[in-house]
Amino acid sequence: MEVILIKDVEKLGYANDIVNVKPGYANNYLIPQGYAKAATASARKVLAENLKQRAHKDAKILADAQALAEKLANLPIVITVKAEEGKIFGSVTSADIAEALAAKDVTVDRKAITVDSIKTVGEYEATVKLHREVKATVKLSVVAEE
Repeated sequence: MEVILIKDVEKLGYANDIVNVKPGYANNYLIPQGYAKAATASARKVLAENLKQRAHKDAKILADAQALAEKLANLPIVITVKAEEGKIFGSVTSADIAEALAAKDVTVDRKAITVDSIKTVGEYEATVKLHREVKATVKLSVVAEE
């Protein structure tokens, strides 16, 4: 069954994509949750018209995302945590990284940040998904409080 995605769905596609899924998945999950709608002929025409009108806006959004990615690549982030002998009490999460970025006047949703488990002091990298085509890598320094 073909559906038009209304919202981005992890491991399936992005908003406005036409994807082929099993009927049960579409009828029992995607459509009732508001993630998709059936890809009828009229829905396809409406989608084509909307995409045509939105092409200019999307180009600007992509350019803004690329500019932000360049800014993030050159932005050193230092996160200070309580630690003993190099081990952190707890861990550094994507929410902590988003908070550190907000302190540097960069607003990023914490759900867009992907980071491996950080449980020791050191240098790390996190991936920030800014756009469907743009991902930025942020360098982190996790240091212990004195």
